Amino acid sequence: MTFPHRTSADGVPDKPVLDGLEEKWSRRWDETGVYAFDRSRTREEIFSVDTPPPTVSGSLHVGHVFSYTHTDTVARYQRMRGKEVFYPMGWDDNGLPTERRVQMHFGVRCDPALPYDPSFEPPAKPGKQQLPVSRRNFIELCERLTVEDEKAFEELWRLLGLSVDWSRTYRTIGTEARATAQLAFLNNLARGEAYIAEAPTLWDITYRTAVAQAELEDRERPGAYHRLTFHGPEGRPVAIDTTRPELLPACVALVVHPDDERHRHLVGATVRTPLFGVDVPVVAHRAAVPEKGTGIAMICTFGDTADVTWWRELRLATRPVIGWDGRFLAQPPSGVASAAAVAAYAKLAGATAHTARERVVELLRASGELQGEPRSLTHAVKFYEKGDRPLEIVTTRQWYLRNGGRDEPLRDELMARGGELTWHPPHMRVRYENWVGGLNGDWLVSRQRFFGVPIPVWYPLDGHGEPDHGHPIVPDAAALPVDPSAEAPPGYEEALRGAPHGFTGDPDVMDTWATSSLTPQIAGGWRSDPDLFARVFPMDVRPQAHEIIRTWLFSTVVRAHAEQGELPWRHAAISGWILDPDRKKMSKTKSNTVTPGDLLVKHGSDAVRYWAASGRPGTDTAFDVGQMKVGRRLATKILNVGKFVLSLGAADGSDLAPVTEPLDRALLAELAATVEEATAAFDDFDYARALERTERFFWRFCDDYVELVKARAYGDQGEGAGTESARVTLRAALDALLRLFAPVLPFVTEEVWSWCATGSVHRAAWPTPKVPAGADASVLSTASEVIAAIRRAKSEARLSMRAEVTGVVVFGPRASLDRFALAQADVRAAGRAGAVELREDEAPLRVEVDVENAPR
Repeated sequence: MTFPHRTSADGVPDKPVLDGLEEKWSRRWDETGVYAFDRSRTREEIFSVDTPPPTVSGSLHVGHVFSYTHTDTVARYQRMRGKEVFYPMGWDDNGLPTERRVQMHFGVRCDPALPYDPSFEPPAKPGKQQLPVSRRNFIELCERLTVEDEKAFEELWRLLGLSVDWSRTYRTIGTEARATAQLAFLNNLARGEAYIAEAPTLWDITYRTAVAQAELEDRERPGAYHRLTFHGPEGRPVAIDTTRPELLPACVALVVHPDDERHRHLVGATVRTPLFGVDVPVVAHRAAVPEKGTGIAMICTFGDTADVTWWRELRLATRPVIGWDGRFLAQPPSGVASAAAVAAYAKLAGATAHTARERVVELLRASGELQGEPRSLTHAVKFYEKGDRPLEIVTTRQWYLRNGGRDEPLRDELMARGGELTWHPPHMRVRYENWVGGLNGDWLVSRQRFFGVPIPVWYPLDGHGEPDHGHPIVPDAAALPVDPSAEAPPGYEEALRGAPHGFTGDPDVMDTWATSSLTPQIAGGWRSDPDLFARVFPMDVRPQAHEIIRTWLFSTVVRAHAEQGELPWRHAAISGWILDPDRKKMSKTKSNTVTPGDLLVKHGSDAVRYWAASGRPGTDTAFDVGQMKVGRRLATKILNVGKFVLSLGAADGSDLAPVTEPLDRALLAELAATVEEATAAFDDFDYARALERTERFFWRFCDDYVELVKARAYGDQGEGAGTESARVTLRAALDALLRLFAPVLPFVTEEVWSWCATGSVHRAAWPTPKVPAGADASVLSTASEVIAAIRRAKSEARLSMRAEVTGVVVFGPRASLDRFALAQADVRAAGRAGAVELREDEAPLRVEVDVENAPR
């Protein structure tokens, strides 16, 4: 082992306790700058972490504590391995979650049409109706609330003991983050990776915003099949099944599979829609499913993503019927022209999809074009992951980033990036590959929201005041960040906003992932601090949950691939979910989360960290207070054994020369093996295995070795070489164990370390294995087996462990007996045994204890 310089043991308290350690050491770490990042170190000497910025929208829950503890154990380990750790913390404070929280907290809603009121103050108590405010007033309220939330988050992270450099924090809505996101977007635009297009868009009607593929969520919902009668050639009926009869006026074609013999004769023919009498073609496409319904599907603009695919590939007409508010448009679509058709459509105008469905079904019954009654079913319906109403597909103008969805060479390049990345655990790579392989469109990055990073472009207006979206006006990079809704573009005066031959600003903001995908660049200072960026990028590790591989991890790879031409990090460490007692994922939306503040106070931060670090990488873990209690007992034991060892006044343990006894050497050999295993585990980002192996040795050390050598260490057999050997071994083992436990249990290890050491355990060197000459770990195993048998015999005889026994007979092969003989004196002392007899036997080691004559 290697050890730092040590001091005397005078600082050991009489009654060490766990309570109060968090406040004591958090303050001390701050004062002494234990976790401050030294930017003068070279890239080879630095370990950089792309820390997940938690969403600032209320409170953290125990799932955050779980995964952030994993990251912190790795950061602490790397710091002890001699790396200078770049470990910043960000706050993800833009986007829809913040807007929703502000709406509820202040009782307001954003109305961009209203003018800014510089004297506005929200009501003291939110009313039943949300108060409309200008966009600028709304953003100010968002910033006010997020600042308060961030303070609470930092306080909890400090209580948990995250070894973050708190001088290096950032906000995803902060000035530097906005400028970075806008610069990256403008670079994407200049290279042709960003483009604007008018196209069918997944649309959340509650939030009135576009939704990207990565934000979709399938939810099982009740529905019904309706069999409708179309009128085919020569008036023959053509039956189709649909779950969305209300989209009948949006029908542009029927589709069949080209190999379906039943319907091949219809391909190329024209049929007429029921109710609305519109002639539509019958087309063939291999995505049609012959086994679904009648084998003929209705293509509408647009009911689902299959409609979009068919519409695009078959170059069909467009007949939109649903607006941004989710209601049917006032005017009928093209083709709905007859008086009867227009009258039928008038019954749908202004209705929600649900109401329109009911009205269409009644009209179809009345016309005789509904065959039978609707047949109930349960099917998957697409939702925005944060929404509570099914998505619609409407045609809108949006900004996109190329991500391989429609560009096979780029898709292949991004797939290859996933192979370059080292995944922990390795099987998580499959999730990345499945996502990249299943992309069906580019990344939609614009959002029709308010609190976010503005799209940094303006559009020139023609003589009629119409925008020219094909020739956006961009700002100078030096002017970033900009807000096109409040600032004029280069070469224009504000008075020309909205005027003929003037300009208009893009009203949208970027998707929150469009900013979060740049966390390595934001935290590393890509735009403003190239020297720092060169020292920390590409980063060493991205820790995150498995469900956002498709969003955060993939999008970050996309941005770094485009901007830096490489991966943003070398490793991806994936954590699992926290499950509630019903084995369901804990989440705020399910209202089954646990707020961690009380847990940290009740059980202690080290205990909660112990539970978190017991969860294996990538594995979902149950919330378990019982594990926290185990962790607290472990922390208490570290205090107590630390006090015992240091009270002996042993030498500092850096010199193992005085270790002469076989049992002591055996203990150090086993310790060396533990250090090797824990080191290998941490190198593989497997904090759980490192903790498990360390803890197993620790209890072996406490329950067996300490008890075996206690009498010798106290000098009960006389001061001498054996006593010094035990004391040095105890001190060496304690020193190593404190460092092995330090990444997981930072408070209790720092406390015990401070009793006899200079500096912080978290800046001490990670232990290195060193086996004393002639050490045989099996000596300890054999001695432990015999002392366990003596204890078991006493327990079965209902004797105190302090009771003396008159005799012990150890049977076993000669090699086992020879090993036991090396530790026999310590076993006799620990077991309070009189005579010990050794009898050779071919059978495995066994022990007989004379308890009949033991004093009761």
